[in-house]
Amino acid sequence: MELTTTPSFRLDGKRALVTGAGRGIGLAAASALADAGAQVTLAARTAKEVAEAAQAIRERGQQAEALALDVREIEEVRSALAAQEPFDILVNNAGTNRPAPFVDVKTEDFDFVFSLNVRAAYFVAQAAARRMIEGKRGGSIINMSSQMGHVGGATRTVYCATKHAMEGFTKAMAIELAPHKIRVNTLAPTFIETPMTRPFFENEAFRKDVLAKIKLGRLGQLEDLTGAIVFLASDASTLMTGASMVIDGGWTAE
Repeated sequence: MELTTTPSFRLDGKRALVTGAGRGIGLAAASALADAGAQVTLAARTAKEVAEAAQAIRERGQQAEALALDVREIEEVRSALAAQEPFDILVNNAGTNRPAPFVDVKTEDFDFVFSLNVRAAYFVAQAAARRMIEGKRGGSIINMSSQMGHVGGATRTVYCATKHAMEGFTKAMAIELAPHKIRVNTLAPTFIETPMTRPFFENEAFRKDVLAKIKLGRLGQLEDLTGAIVFLASDASTLMTGASMVIDGGWTAE
């Protein structure tokens, strides 16, 4: 009897770039990839933050380095990635949100959220993909989306628009990059407790409303995402591209 074998979740010998890696989901992603054997570059605008994060990973006996980078500066991104060996993995995580009722959304807030969540994310992926193509070694691009890329949400018209945009360009990227053996997927979490989101949950009414929609009855934790990140980065997901992995506790099931 011939039994199937399970592809490895290990990332030994792989190079990974994580943006927005100084804290929250980005730091958790970098830590998880390093723990799986990848050599991780942590990128963020705050140099001190990513330097300390990379040092913490190295002290654990794993491979990590810091890269001070403002992903909104497209030419800076292109130059930085051109100077690096090609990455095998990109976790395109840098993003933001400025919630407001639709009728009160300010032009400057709209522009700021789009500049990071759409424009910067798009061109970071482009720069990373160009180097993957040049290196002729394939790769995995993981665009950090949200359940709000699949549904709507009050006070989140701008954020929803950016994440729906990301879901769209991820599918199109996957089609174009497939001949180069580059896979492109999104990870779409529900509300995760991070430094960015924690202040929102101090509003008891908001917290109660969120928990009512998460069918498993709890907020997401960073550990709920790390297994999925390693899966999407590894050979365990080699037939998966143009898809979205939704980790939402059942929010979008209804």
